[in-house]
Amino acid sequence: MRNPLTRLWRGPLRAPAEPAPAEQKSSRTARLIRLEPGGTARWTPRDYAALAREGFVRNAVVHRAVKLVAENVAALTFLAYEGDALHERHPLTDLLARPNPRQDGAALLEALTAHLMISGNGYLELVSLDGTPREIFALRPDRMRVVPGPDGWAQAYDYTVAGRTVRFAQAGAPPPILHLVLFNPLDDHYGLGALEAAAVAVDTHNAAARWNKALLDNAARPSGALVYAAPDGAILADDQYERLKRELEASYQGAANAGRPLLLEGGLDWKAMSLTPKDMDFLEAKNSAAREIALAFGVPPMLLGIPGDNTYANYQEANRAFWRHTVLPLGARIGSALAQWLAPAFGAADGRSLRLDIDTDRVDALAGDRAALWERVTAAPFLTVNEKRAMVGFGPIAGGDGV
Repeated sequence: MRNPLTRLWRGPLRAPAEPAPAEQKSSRTARLIRLEPGGTARWTPRDYAALAREGFVRNAVVHRAVKLVAENVAALTFLAYEGDALHERHPLTDLLARPNPRQDGAALLEALTAHLMISGNGYLELVSLDGTPREIFALRPDRMRVVPGPDGWAQAYDYTVAGRTVRFAQAGAPPPILHLVLFNPLDDHYGLGALEAAAVAVDTHNAAARWNKALLDNAARPSGALVYAAPDGAILADDQYERLKRELEASYQGAANAGRPLLLEGGLDWKAMSLTPKDMDFLEAKNSAAREIALAFGVPPMLLGIPGDNTYANYQEANRAFWRHTVLPLGARIGSALAQWLAPAFGAADGRSLRLDIDTDRVDALAGDRAALWERVTAAPFLTVNEKRAMVGFGPIAGGDGV
């Protein structure tokens, strides 16, 4: 048998070792994502201001597409659920209804959605008092910089305005910044906006608009050349050449001089040189670019007034498809991100998860779908009352388990 006193011969007793720190799970690829030193701001890889200026500011199709998506997402009504329990009123929905003193909930969601459509990134700042969320603000994407941490993901965000920078460390629950990102296959930190994907179509559409404007400025006539055919092969003197240019600009260019006859003298002859709008298929090229823009933003072309099969039935189907495939998925993603971000601050009761669901019963564009669902549910005799109520979004009632 082992002598218990042998442990005394091994020297003085040592203090017990400190417990090992709690194990933290992390992706094995995280160290590969961090391509720059931790704590260094990573600048956005594209010019947000140029995209917004050429697209949203100067292009009517982009402007309307962004507004159409943003305004409809902002008009959605979110319902707060904890598990299967619906809250008629919840602090989270109250905060979203009045996020800050200068904006209502619709204005905040519209700004956030517009930022997502233009840049692929949306940022929200949370202001808390004594651990309780009080206000939410939407921040401009071009002013925000991601600061990657040792694990490759954002450990902080730098917000810069007029040379002054504020750093938001992503510590605490919830963190002060929510970063919404649209999928980008070429970037680990920043999203890809619909406007960048449609940049070529936007440039084409803008060029067509400028060409049309220049055509109107030149009396809506194709440009040509004044040919001087002197019998002895002489050429115009410099003063004659400059005088002719001044007379053309002053008397024959612009909308006020449209249709004015051109008076030629001294062997001058007019020769048309450029192609006509018909030859260039000008209108079709412009409409094709507009359709590509609408496609990138997920908006049916007829909702933007682009010529096509604009019958009433097709318009209804296009509007329903727009809500089903663009507005509702984007709104659901924003609601899910908000709930996951703010749930720790509100402490869901009984450990049940807090989520935000869209109240589709308030969407007029889906009224036909709801009517069809109610008709099918009503005509199903094998379902119980509570099963029928669950299918149309209502809670169970006492005695409703019978057929």
